[in-house]
Amino acid sequence: MTALRTAARQNVHTLMKTGSYYVIHVCVAALVAYAVTGNLVASLTLSLLEPTVQAVAFFFHEKAWERSGVQVQQTAEH
Repeated sequence: MTALRTAARQNVHTLMKTGSYYVIHVCVAALVAYAVTGNLVASLTLSLLEPTVQAVAFFFHEKAWERSGVQVQQTAEH
């Protein structure tokens, strides 16, 4: 469990970002799934399954970008 805690502490920013992304994704997925299926149970099932897989993928995607060393310069837009 110590390794898990250490990993969590080292990745707090990415984990928080992943969590907020997950909440937004679940809400959007539920609305879209309900609009398509008209079925509340199916829409809730889909809205929890797909974003959960996406959140895990997003975390590892972020870590890969960090390790790649690619720097993206942000420009101020007015």
